[in-house]
Amino acid sequence: MKKFNYFCIAFILSLSLAASSFAMGRQKIKKAIVLAGFGTSYPSALISFTDLQKEAQKAFPGVKVKIAFTSNIIRRIWHKRQDDKQFLKDNKNIPEEILFVKGPLATIADLQDEGYNTIIVQPTHVYEGEEYTDLSSYISGLNAIKTVKKKYMPFKKLVLGRPILGKKGPEYDYHKDMEIGAKAMAGDVALAKNNRAALVYMGHGNEFLTTGAYIEFQQTMRKMYPDTPIFIGTVEGYPSLENVVNGLMHSKIKKIVLKPLMIVAGDHANNDMAGKDDDSWKNVIKAHGIRVITVIHGIGENPEIGKILIRHIKDAAKDNKIKL
Repeated sequence: MKKFNYFCIAFILSLSLAASSFAMGRQKIKKAIVLAGFGTSYPSALISFTDLQKEAQKAFPGVKVKIAFTSNIIRRIWHKRQDDKQFLKDNKNIPEEILFVKGPLATIADLQDEGYNTIIVQPTHVYEGEEYTDLSSYISGLNAIKTVKKKYMPFKKLVLGRPILGKKGPEYDYHKDMEIGAKAMAGDVALAKNNRAALVYMGHGNEFLTTGAYIEFQQTMRKMYPDTPIFIGTVEGYPSLENVVNGLMHSKIKKIVLKPLMIVAGDHANNDMAGKDDDSWKNVIKAHGIRVITVIHGIGENPEIGKILIRHIKDAAKDNKIKL
């Protein structure tokens, strides 16, 4: 009888240890999401990032969500403000995470040091341009690390989501991503239509990589909203402001709604687009006899864009067998 009791106790203990071991194994998988974007130095424009962070945290309550800025200049501006007492007094609601914001590499390193070994990096970039290409290179470089023993690998999984308007490749048809993006802009089209105006977007663009995504997105929107004239130009590269003005003049447009096609309404939106200088988009277009209604809000403030980024995070998780 005693032997039987000992056997029962040993059996129960072994089950407890097994359960404990299994639980510990589950705890070792710590997941995080990094929302990586160019960033902004404008406190008023931070809402695009902070709202997206809140939406991601709401969608994935058991996952840590961090913000990373890819721009070295923007990060340095925020770091200097840490000791600017007047700025801090005037901007009491700035999150500490923004004041101490880091780049994607440092943010990922911090998470890895804290034990997070399953990380999804979701870009907030509009299309597959320079910033996204560099970010993709960072992730590829980290994933190239091969330790002697597999158990010492820094990450179980480190993956990258796709931009708002998609990316080239067979995994996801970027034409469909373009259509989803165009549907998300319905509110902007309605605003222009209600004002009997054309809709003009100012994108960032790029001097080194193709900016054909803007032209294709313009055509996608024109097809989806045939009753509203729509034009897209870029600060850098093609199509330029000159191309937009030529299109407006050719179409005999008399009034436009001008808005940034950027995740935040920061320096480019406030100065290049709506600034007081003669070479701002607003003033150049007004000089051609066209009335301009400026809207200084980044597309990151659009809840539909937030839904797109959440969907892309879910796609990255599903494709890499990550349970969120």
